[in-house]
Amino acid sequence: MLADTTVFDDIDARPGSAASLLRTVIGLYLRRLGGWISASDLVRLAADLGIADGQARTGIARLKQKGLLIAERDGVPGYRLNPAAVAMLERGDRRIFEMREMTDADDWCLVSFSIPESARGIRHQLRKRLRFIGAGTVSSALWICPGRLQDEVELILDDLDVRSWATLFRASTPVPAGSLVDAAAAWWDLDALRAEHEGFQAALADLPEAPFPAYVRLIDRWRVLPYTDPGLPPSMLPPRWPGRESFDGFARLSQSLREPAWRHVRTATAR
Repeated sequence: MLADTTVFDDIDARPGSAASLLRTVIGLYLRRLGGWISASDLVRLAADLGIADGQARTGIARLKQKGLLIAERDGVPGYRLNPAAVAMLERGDRRIFEMREMTDADDWCLVSFSIPESARGIRHQLRKRLRFIGAGTVSSALWICPGRLQDEVELILDDLDVRSWATLFRASTPVPAGSLVDAAAAWWDLDALRAEHEGFQAALADLPEAPFPAYVRLIDRWRVLPYTDPGLPPSMLPPRWPGRESFDGFARLSQSLREPAWRHVRTATAR
């Protein structure tokens, strides 16, 4: 049986799309609502986000296909959160709301693997998913990530059934031929990460005025960044790195919008 990481982590959903916004709503609120929501209430919340009825139903169908939602009638048609998704959502909560910045004293996890050419499709999936959790590429078969992410690496390896082809190492400070700043720029696409942070900061000015759509769009726009940005120590980053500014802006708005948005959801779903 596949682990929950493949079934539920929709890393291809584009932030701001109907599917991504609905997934964000599910991740934020379905557990707080007792794990079930009526179909009409979910479509109504989607409308509050500016999602048309047809788009909402297509997005909900995608979440059902991914296995995140299970159709279940409770007097009226509705959807239950798949219990197997809870652990994944809890991991996401820690990433989204507790972004961590490494220090020079923190250790690293090295991922070495040798996957045969006959399984190149799985090899591609492994690289894609390692990149999504913030791992960097030292070489095509040697990846590096913060040591705290070792459990997530092992989940991915087990999920893809490639654990026997991989070896993990715990390491202290890397010793590259050049500087650590140059090494980080080679192992991670820091230019792309900087652009993501700057895009996020620019998007903060365009949030809706109403708390519910503002909060959901804030989380939806932010929730990928704590994955793709590994939180490298300052000694490995170029000057004026925007990561801390992004997190501070997110934390400030998240704190002010969280409870008003939840009150809107409770009112909208009251039966």
